[in-house]
Amino acid sequence: MSRIAESELIINDRGAVYHLDLRPEELGDTVVTVGDPDRVAEVSKYFDRVEVKRQHREFISHTGLVGKKRITVLSSGIGPDNIDIVLNELDALVNIDFVSREIKKELKSLNIVRLGTSGSLQADIPVDSFVASTHGLGVDNLLNFYRLDHNDEEQQLLHSFITHTQIHSQTGHPYISSCAASLIKHFVTDFHQGITVTCPGFYGPQGRVLRLGIRNPNLINRLTDFRFGQHRISNFEMETSAIYGLGKLLGHNCLALNAIVANRVKQEFSKDGKAAVENLIKKFIEQFADHI
Repeated sequence: MSRIAESELIINDRGAVYHLDLRPEELGDTVVTVGDPDRVAEVSKYFDRVEVKRQHREFISHTGLVGKKRITVLSSGIGPDNIDIVLNELDALVNIDFVSREIKKELKSLNIVRLGTSGSLQADIPVDSFVASTHGLGVDNLLNFYRLDHNDEEQQLLHSFITHTQIHSQTGHPYISSCAASLIKHFVTDFHQGITVTCPGFYGPQGRVLRLGIRNPNLINRLTDFRFGQHRISNFEMETSAIYGLGKLLGHNCLALNAIVANRVKQEFSKDGKAAVENLIKKFIEQFADHI
């Protein structure tokens, strides 16, 4: 196997991957990603023991134990560009030998679960409810820099989505990836399910108008109205498709769970989004302790 150059995989003086500042032995087999650095401690307070705490830039990580299971919670920051860093460096920690700088012969799969906030695109998915994403559909272009192949159903779904929204003529070609069936099966009760659209921004890309006009003023309606067989778009945010797409390519098991803090159809916002996120964290920890 060829050696990976120092410029391509940056390892710092303490033997940790550059952005995350984690060494391979400091990572759990399950990784929870949260956008907000302050949310890391809100998750790790449910650990039975915290063994490692690291921070570099917006990337804060706590690794510890829930029962006998090792788990890491990591802040990704906002957006698919940060997810590109997080997923590639998580994979490097388990699948690249940091001494030889070669890919390991035996590859390891992580469980990677996003716990985030999101906006609902359906009237019947209210604020303070939860969504487990069956698919991540990206209009952010990140995975177009990689070799992502779609299966027949994904190709048909994308074709229908593009025809319905005409979004490709304005922003670039969308992509789609599905969640890990082994994970989402534990998040059915009390969870809505649907396709999550991932956008490269919070305002114009999600149809918000402040002082700037947008190219697709009917975006919300087109996303809400989209149907493909049993599939519909449940919500949108800024990370899920990047996690699912890179996770699929790298062989990891990925799932996104979101607390709904806004309903874009009803134009409502949660009166206590922090409580909704807290409830989501507790539901995840319970399922992790028993099943994951």
